[in-house]
Amino acid sequence: MRHDIKVDLTTAGKRIDLVVGEALGLSRARVKALFEDGLVRINHKKAKKGLMVAAGDALEIDVPEAQASTAATADANLVVGILHEDEALVFVDKPAGVPSQPLQPGEQGTVANALISKYPEMSSVGDDPREAGLCHRLDVETSGVLLAARTRDAWEKLRAAFSEERAVEKKYLALVKGPLADEGTIDVPLTHAGDHVVPGMPDGRPAITEFSVRARRGSYALVDVKLITGVLHQVRAHLAAVGAPIVGDSLYGGAAEPGLERFFLHAVSLGVRHPITGDFIRVESPLPADLAKVLDARLPSAEPK
Repeated sequence: MRHDIKVDLTTAGKRIDLVVGEALGLSRARVKALFEDGLVRINHKKAKKGLMVAAGDALEIDVPEAQASTAATADANLVVGILHEDEALVFVDKPAGVPSQPLQPGEQGTVANALISKYPEMSSVGDDPREAGLCHRLDVETSGVLLAARTRDAWEKLRAAFSEERAVEKKYLALVKGPLADEGTIDVPLTHAGDHVVPGMPDGRPAITEFSVRARRGSYALVDVKLITGVLHQVRAHLAAVGAPIVGDSLYGGAAEPGLERFFLHAVSLGVRHPITGDFIRVESPLPADLAKVLDARLPSAEPK
């Protein structure tokens, strides 16, 4: 649905995302998604979330009508491994091939569906009815640690932590093919472009990735990756941008790997401050069998920590 807003003196000087949210009664998560998808324009040009509006500015917002009808529902047929649970948190061991949350009305087979089946109270946790308490997402083919909150208060605290640089410790393990320094920091903005992101565009979102090579053999390298920010496809796009795409990641130029039906990227650990106790908690996920098999073939001496 198309919405048009004319900025007057009462809203002039405010951030455009706040104006949109207040005018349309949308949550922060919903507004953020509109900007990320390029559905907000100012004076007929794509708008950035932090822009300040002025009197006379014309805002155009396209809100997909299907958004409100994609609430996640219970799916007892999908069981996901639980790495840790307490009264406030659930750390899920997400398998490759399983989406984090539904995108279409009535969609099943996602982590959010499985969580609602096991923890019915999580169906109302979050700003988006698809979330089921999820505090972040992993790509469909990425395996590993995924964090969800069981209460609204815990979710709000954790979402705030995820939005702060270095407040959440996110570590991945990737197998790449191509020249790569022993360690480094990739600080390259990323811009959404359909089903992928493009690095280095002036309108891109800030994105920072730290990496260190754990082992090498020929043109292959096993890489420890730490995310400082969290942008769609960040690890995949950043490693490809420096000439070392992830093995199996055809979208970003990665080399095909016989017998591997996805790309070699695993969310190996996640650490946060517990929203109730304040203690730092770190949860790890073991390397799945399909990735362990590839690792044994390409770098037999590189044992995952």
